[in-house]
Amino acid sequence: MNYNKTTVADVARTELHDTLCLTGAEISVNSLPAGACVPFVHAHKQNEEIYGVLEGRGHAVIDGDNVELKAGDWLRISPAAKRQFFAADDSGIKYICIQVKENSLEGYTAADAVL
Repeated sequence: MNYNKTTVADVARTELHDTLCLTGAEISVNSLPAGACVPFVHAHKQNEEIYGVLEGRGHAVIDGDNVELKAGDWLRISPAAKRQFFAADDSGIKYICIQVKENSLEGYTAADAVL
């Protein structure tokens, strides 16, 4: 079979690398209730992260900068940047995180298509 499908439950964090047999990216769906935060600051060795806010509001602290986030926002963070995510005090936040090796994209959209 040339595809995998899954359904994401309404839980705090779902990682999709095993469920979808991903070989080039890590994808997770994350939810923080109002007033909560990811309990650690982190960076990466090689992987950039792309965050898409699906619902709610919050902010990220990236290398000391406060970046406000709301539904519809997308954010790319380089591997070395130190980051931590927070839900707003009065709103939860749900977001997707896509993690890929920085500078690994060689083709995309039409350039990578085979007709």
